[in-house]
Amino acid sequence: MTLQVRTHPIADPGDLLARLPDRAGLAMVTDGEGIIGWGEAARLPVPRGPERFAAAADALAETAAAATVHDPVDVPGSGLVAFLAGTFAPDSTAETALVVPRVVVGRRDGRAFATTIAAGAAPPDPAEAAPAAQVALADAPRVRERGAGLDEVAWLDRVAKAVDRLRAGELDKVVLARDVGVWADEPFDPRAVARRLAMRFPGCHTVIVDGLVGASPELLVARDGPLVRSRVLAGTTRRDADPARDAALAAALRDSAKDRAEHAHAVDSARAALAPACDALEVDATPWILSLANVAHLATDLRGRLSRSVPTLALVDALHPTAAVCGTPTEQAASLIAELEGLDRGRYAGPVGWVDGDGDGEVAIALRCAEIAGRTARLFAGAGIMPDSRPESELEETRLKLEAMRAALGAAG
Repeated sequence: MTLQVRTHPIADPGDLLARLPDRAGLAMVTDGEGIIGWGEAARLPVPRGPERFAAAADALAETAAAATVHDPVDVPGSGLVAFLAGTFAPDSTAETALVVPRVVVGRRDGRAFATTIAAGAAPPDPAEAAPAAQVALADAPRVRERGAGLDEVAWLDRVAKAVDRLRAGELDKVVLARDVGVWADEPFDPRAVARRLAMRFPGCHTVIVDGLVGASPELLVARDGPLVRSRVLAGTTRRDADPARDAALAAALRDSAKDRAEHAHAVDSARAALAPACDALEVDATPWILSLANVAHLATDLRGRLSRSVPTLALVDALHPTAAVCGTPTEQAASLIAELEGLDRGRYAGPVGWVDGDGDGEVAIALRCAEIAGRTARLFAGAGIMPDSRPESELEETRLKLEAMRAALGAAG
């Protein structure tokens, strides 16, 4: 397959998410910058299994090598680009999506650009890249719950079983997730859901990829030439409208031995995955508090310089799954998740974002997200379980995380 790719500068398009012309659009936007896309020039095949991200890297590299690219803008995200939504588990019944859009519109460091992509010998039509007129934000539909894979009582029991296994020394940490199904009288509009999320969580990575919609606070990895960065989150508390109580909650999180230990496992797993590819890797000496609209997290940033050219998808393959969404040690945690969790996570807690033909990319972990299919949606939230975890506290953490997506999907019915 040969793709013809043309990128050119454009006037500032304004609100990127408001420019998506249809519900099948694609996006990754953070603090107003990023890229959106629509149409489908190609969908690259990605097999299921533990080698799925390595296979995705090979498929994109093969496609890029055959493509004819004219890109005077030459920034990460211009030229040939594909959107990724990867599965958490290698044996998931869901598919890893790697989609090359027909049109991409982006803004990076104040520079706006558009890309058109066409298969075959015919050059792409630059007129297709004109940003659509701003789409009005639709009214939120009435949303009703339709059950979960496990009810809350059953989930509490699974957490208690996990705590027993942790205290027995089988592993150090495991992350258990739960899902909630919802439905509405009319189809959900992913664009509207994403815009509500972006308004409430502007600093998060707002994504729309192949039915997965979310606003993730956690960056798995971003590559810009030789530079790489990652942000690890683990350890959560609620926010409070009263500044004094809010500060006390943040201080308690910062001082919590349980949360600091949980966070350290996540940082160690990211460091171990990135270090072999880097000449230098800087890691925050102590975690800091990332405050969002509804919750606060312990956060650590990692910044490195690659020792050789490693494409973003290869870094994804090395990093996923981190201890922040799986546990420690990885193999034992994944096995316990499969035994206790009682659900197929699909693309929840998997890699989501974009990668380009030069190997650059920006990939978040699919958190605070939902899988949307017409009038139904499936929401997910998870919690890191440690030997001293209290099941009731972990359940409350998932409730706080689910609240954000419930509000973005629509009003309670």
